Amino acid sequence: MIPPRLWQVSIRTTSEGEEAIACLLERTFCQTPSVYRSAKTGEVVVTVYPAGLPAPQRVLRASLQEALGGLREWQLDLGQARLAIKPLPRENWAESWKRHFQPIDIGGRLLLKPGWSRRRPRPGQRVVVLDPGLSFGTGQHPTTLYCLRQLARFRRQGAKQSFLDIGCGSGILAIAAAKLGYSPVEALDNDPAAVRSSRDNIKRNRVRVVLRRADLTRLPLVPRRRYDVICANLICDLLVNQAERIRNLLKPGGKLVTAGILRGEFHEVEKKLRRCNLTLAGSRVDIEWRSGVFTPCCDPVARIPQR
Repeated sequence: MIPPRLWQVSIRTTSEGEEAIACLLERTFCQTPSVYRSAKTGEVVVTVYPAGLPAPQRVLRASLQEALGGLREWQLDLGQARLAIKPLPRENWAESWKRHFQPIDIGGRLLLKPGWSRRRPRPGQRVVVLDPGLSFGTGQHPTTLYCLRQLARFRRQGAKQSFLDIGCGSGILAIAAAKLGYSPVEALDNDPAAVRSSRDNIKRNRVRVVLRRADLTRLPLVPRRRYDVICANLICDLLVNQAERIRNLLKPGGKLVTAGILRGEFHEVEKKLRRCNLTLAGSRVDIEWRSGVFTPCCDPVARIPQR
């Protein structure tokens, strides 16, 4: 069978413009974009690979350029926002995925890899399989990597530890937690596309995760269950506005891992969480992002070294 003709539609932008442009492409193509970041320059490339264009290329280009102009009116720094639309050779597009997505080793505890990879795990290493283009995230983004490393670090073998992923996207963190032995593992997202993506990945990895579509802002302030470890890979405003709600989900002695926060906004998050009796135990900066681990103030926990 001849493989379908795929197109590559990409926009180069900045960290600030990443979310808005991803939303634009998702709305236009009804497909979750892939996001790549240059470790050297910090430049972001947001890309979709549709099996056809929704309009003639000239019309589509004009429509997207007009939409980018509208985003600039909101004072977003999009950088040059260079738009590229091109067909991919039928015989090469699958190989191009393979060149860009290599297995990721998380502290010897986890191996993240695409389905086509033949790399074998080390003894005792758990494997998470996620293919690009089928999910919201594959572990490439520095904030996702930070969360994965903390999950591996905080897992105590033989102990019963619960985990909650707030804003699960592809489900990668919940799947990794289940593979590491956390139980129960729960994940939630308000985006139906994210829930579908997570469900597919959870099924593929054959793990037990309680997945639900839920709006964080509507969760009860007094929850029925609390968790040993929570990952909240969320934007600054949501973390700040829902800090008390998130704090109430954490057990005494628990760990809250926050990510997806721009360096300039991290102080605002830390200040709000401090008011909720959470203290910063460690953090890491990756390009324009800063992620952190918070613990209840009364916990006699040594500071976690920055790595």
